[in-house]
Amino acid sequence: MGTVYLARSRGGRPVAVKVAKPELAQDPGFRERFRAEITAARAVGGFHTAPVVDADPDASAPWLATAYVPGPTLAQLLATQGPMGDTALRQLGLALAEALQAVHDCGLVHRDLKPGNIIMAHDGPRVVDFGIARAVEGSRLTVTGIAVGTPGFLAPEQAEGHPVSPAADVFALGAVLVAAAGGSAFGEGTPAAMMYRSVHHEPDLTAVPSALRGVVAACMAKSPEQRPTPEQLLNTLARPEEQQHSAGYRPTVVAPSASPPPMPAYPPAPPNLPPTAEAGTEEPQFLAMDRKNAVVADTDGISLGNDGRTTHLAWSAVRAVTYDEKGRGLGLTVTVHLADGDSHSCRVTTRDEEELDEWIDQVILVREHFLPGP
Repeated sequence: MGTVYLARSRGGRPVAVKVAKPELAQDPGFRERFRAEITAARAVGGFHTAPVVDADPDASAPWLATAYVPGPTLAQLLATQGPMGDTALRQLGLALAEALQAVHDCGLVHRDLKPGNIIMAHDGPRVVDFGIARAVEGSRLTVTGIAVGTPGFLAPEQAEGHPVSPAADVFALGAVLVAAAGGSAFGEGTPAAMMYRSVHHEPDLTAVPSALRGVVAACMAKSPEQRPTPEQLLNTLARPEEQQHSAGYRPTVVAPSASPPPMPAYPPAPPNLPPTAEAGTEEPQFLAMDRKNAVVADTDGISLGNDGRTTHLAWSAVRAVTYDEKGRGLGLTVTVHLADGDSHSCRVTTRDEEELDEWIDQVILVREHFLPGP
């Protein structure tokens, strides 16, 4: 959503300054949501997070400064030290449940909990970047129109663009534990494909130790109402019969850094300067789905899901892709015409006319990109 700079306060304290992308700054709604999230984030405090020290949602490029927390992210830790075992996973789950409980008690929903947003500080995990995802929601900024958040960790209701509750963070916590165990809840692939799986496929929990598989499965239930609350997770994960050494509990930690990394010799970029645009252009993707059917198109081809049966078609076999809005209610029928004369169709429905318009725009974009020519 922007660029993060390592900077120092006037008093010499290291801080992390997140500067929003210019296109976000052009959206008045983003500024209002960002302002509200800053206010709420200050209430969470720093025990579970990186505390907010300053912010300016009205700057030419809105920015937020938090205390700098030394330590690798969970993603970096897993890349260097490998998967966690049963005890470490349990302790990580306890720490994250406690952090989410604090965030939710302040009326916040994180919306983008993932290994890259968890800092393994010397005194335990800190959850960062909460609130940013909500501030961005509603801003039509992504090239693909995909919901804000990280595919692979998005709850089904979030992937479908429905209202998000604290239960979405619990789903993400389950996906984080799968990743920490060395697995991937919904495999690899493009964002569109992974979001499709989060709605229509069960998560792959084979990497999770058997003693924890039940609680992780509960976290990743498709229905938000069936997921445990952070308080219930704390009670479950800390049960004496499931944790033999509960009396000797120690939080998941990494060795403390002797000091923050050295500052660059030059002054950091002022927070009111917009970040440099990233080079390159993303490949277009298309994702349209309801509770029964889905159409996914990306670099791998186009997939049609009808009542749980998926037909995947490589672009090399496709002659044309057409669409039709006709039918009962609001919906889109996508038909894939193959070079051998065969064809396959799938209809997805919605209650939102604006979403239907987005689907049409996306399918046209994907068709023109992957099927150039007459």
